[in-house]
Amino acid sequence: MTAMTMAQALNSALRDALAGDEQVLVFGEDVGPLGGVFRITDGLTKEFGETRCFDTPLAESGIVGLAVGMAMGGFRPVVEMQFDAFAYPAFEQIASHVAKMRNRTRGKVALPMVIRIPYAGGIGGVEHHCDSSEAYYAHTPGLKVVTPATAEDAYWLLRDAIADPDPVVFMEPKRLYWSKGEADIADRQAPAFGRAAVRRTGKDATLVAYGPSVPVALEAAETAAREGIDLEVIDLRTIVPFDDETVVESVRKTGRCVVIQEAQGFAGVGAEIAARVQERCFHSLAAPVLRVTGFDIPYPPPKLEHSHLPDVERVLDAVDRLQFDDEPDVHHLAREAS
Repeated sequence: MTAMTMAQALNSALRDALAGDEQVLVFGEDVGPLGGVFRITDGLTKEFGETRCFDTPLAESGIVGLAVGMAMGGFRPVVEMQFDAFAYPAFEQIASHVAKMRNRTRGKVALPMVIRIPYAGGIGGVEHHCDSSEAYYAHTPGLKVVTPATAEDAYWLLRDAIADPDPVVFMEPKRLYWSKGEADIADRQAPAFGRAAVRRTGKDATLVAYGPSVPVALEAAETAAREGIDLEVIDLRTIVPFDDETVVESVRKTGRCVVIQEAQGFAGVGAEIAARVQERCFHSLAAPVLRVTGFDIPYPPPKLEHSHLPDVERVLDAVDRLQFDDEPDVHHLAREAS
């Protein structure tokens, strides 16, 4: 086990993938000598040369279009969109070609490519530099959508994504880049690709989260535990494919569920999770499935970001609304957390 940041884990995953397969290429805006805006590709051009890790023009649609052609030609391109909202000019390529190529060719042409997108808030970014766009990609058939919450998962999920025969949108929580944790990148202990992880076991309610919301869920669970409320925390790891089995098993055990996401609530990933839980766990639920989300507005200016993003207080308020008959009221915990 090695202590490393998520940024270091991602860098190691790219380095090991480049070293292990000459068909792997890394390219995008400023990913070359600069090492990327967040230094995720730091040192890769120096180590592998400008034919393996290189800069492109500032044209996201062109970057993805180039990756499509290279993937069709036998390469495994890993492209970086630099910031979440910068990826929108490439969305037509992603939705119309990346996601549909296997279906369009009746399975004859696969696109083994990864689109890395630093996403979500928490860094005080200005407009176009903070957005939660995961629902767009999750709603597009033909794409796999991944978002790690730990350094170890960042390493192994990225290695899995690069090795996958189908296109993967790899969404990296910007505010977790510098979070440090123990990671075993030599002897895999992480769950398989497509499986969720139980980050904390509990019996009273299930918190389902992914990416940047996982640390919030864990902090809320620790706070609630001081008042005797035992919360289980599920980290999805991959939004598509979705691990129904782990989520359903947890909710059937606890009887209550809160889904947490940074993105705006309406028609978000959390709504899909809530619907799936309701359909599969109806007779086990003791309370409605609740969601804690960002507000239905564009990401606000940096100084107002803290009011928009779901925090421990709002999660605990949702837990209080689950109406535990014989458990202490945790509403005051929400006030204390603020």
